[in-house]
Amino acid sequence: MAMTRPYPWEASYPEGVHFDAPVLRATLPQLLSDAVAKFGAGTAIEFRDKPISFSELARRAELAARGFKRLGLAKGDTVAFYLHNTPYHPIAFFGAFQAGLRVVLLSPLDAPRVLAHKLKDSGARTLIATNIPGMLQVAERLLAEGHADRLIVGEDQAWGTPSPGLPLPEGAINWADFEGGDPVADPGLTPDDVACLQYTGGTTGLPRAAMLTHGNLTAAISMIDNWGAAKDAAFSVGPGDKLIGVLPLFHIYALTGVLLRALSAGAEIMLRPRFDVATTLDDIEKKRATVFPGVPTMWIALAGLPDLESRDFSSLRFAGSGGAPLPAEIAVRIEAATGCKLGGGWGMTETSPVGALIPAGVTYRPGLIGLPVPGLVMRIVSLDDPTKELGANERGEICIQGPNVTPGYYNRPEENAKAFVDGWFLTGDVGYMDEQGYFYLVDRKKDMIISGGFNVYPAMIEDAVYEHPDVSECAVIGIPDPYRGQAAKVFVALKPGAAELTLDALKAFLADRVGRHEMPAAIEIRETLPKTPVGKLSRKELSDEEKAKAG
Repeated sequence: MAMTRPYPWEASYPEGVHFDAPVLRATLPQLLSDAVAKFGAGTAIEFRDKPISFSELARRAELAARGFKRLGLAKGDTVAFYLHNTPYHPIAFFGAFQAGLRVVLLSPLDAPRVLAHKLKDSGARTLIATNIPGMLQVAERLLAEGHADRLIVGEDQAWGTPSPGLPLPEGAINWADFEGGDPVADPGLTPDDVACLQYTGGTTGLPRAAMLTHGNLTAAISMIDNWGAAKDAAFSVGPGDKLIGVLPLFHIYALTGVLLRALSAGAEIMLRPRFDVATTLDDIEKKRATVFPGVPTMWIALAGLPDLESRDFSSLRFAGSGGAPLPAEIAVRIEAATGCKLGGGWGMTETSPVGALIPAGVTYRPGLIGLPVPGLVMRIVSLDDPTKELGANERGEICIQGPNVTPGYYNRPEENAKAFVDGWFLTGDVGYMDEQGYFYLVDRKKDMIISGGFNVYPAMIEDAVYEHPDVSECAVIGIPDPYRGQAAKVFVALKPGAAELTLDALKAFLADRVGRHEMPAAIEIRETLPKTPVGKLSRKELSDEEKAKAG
């Protein structure tokens, strides 16, 4: 059964937001050329105190497009980026599209064998990297082992790095020699052409590539803008705004929510190679950043500052949290210190990654991900029968339809058949919708623990553990239990100076916060917890460790 209008969430939309607002679909070269026409001399990117204007970004992208053509790459070919946050990323990104190419964004935290898999799976034979230590050696190895035919290396010191990079490897192409050549003819891209092969976790254990089209990505920006049309919306972005760009550009959250959104709106991206508390505070207090999109681990780090309440957050008018559910306790601390309601929401790689957003002024509640953005339809279906739509407050799988949703996974016909039912994309996320159309995320379907026949959701236990005053970070996974089948194990990083936390003490603390079937059976204290490339706590890594210990 398909949902019909009016949808429950429409009545809950902020004033000025309309479900049927036009969603614009274009190509990414068109997005950049439109931005240049509107904001040409303005600063698009600031990196190590060096400003790069919209016009300069487009000029450098054109030189990159010529370089790709000179190498013999043609429309439909794929090029892989193995880059940290550096201006080479947006330059090569738009240059590739102007040459009609597809892009694969590789994670610097991937193991070499995973990188090799992604190169082979995507068909990318051209690899772009920089000469920073660590990453360059991996790129050189991929070239030497035959996983790529050519390696293009940008010199990091060209952007004012405080220490020189590594020398250019033998056989690599220097970016300075790569740029330029004959003009490139219009490749004739359409919104339906694939722009990115964006890798995400696969059901077989190997990553799979979601095909994100030019239309998917530009529609996502348009849908965000339509949400920003709300009266007095702090969510809107425009010229004069400065966005902290510390989220990794190889991740879809930053690619859409920072790079493409800021360029389209004429805002400045304060591009940073990595997150650290001191630099971020400097960007806010001294450089007067206005918008900070982050992930929960970043907010947890800031919330742990002993002098948080005395810091100057006056320039910040919008702060967002995405990528994973935000513990309610952390949201309260940050909002009290900054005066900004932490905007949040939900999305995934396959949705480019736009999905639901929490309206300004709505008090955060555990699990709340907000209302579907205009132009997007969400519903809850049975975990056992995805054709059966559930009612309000019934827990099931979130599924979704919209112009930002991937047409499918690259070369994965069997997985596509499982991921789509009657035109709806099954997200793998478990949640529910209330009577007002607000959606709540309970957990990932694959992370769900079945304990004594009951469904146990790690995120709900984590939210309760975060209320403990000594807990800095926590993650919950399922472990084998001889009686219940599975039970919850909590991994905890404590705040500096905190007393040791025992399982009995934790159980006593959680006694009135979780159900008996949710009560953890084990606890492990660590100095730090493993994280994904975008900064989310990694349950998968912890689960893999537990499986390895069990033999």
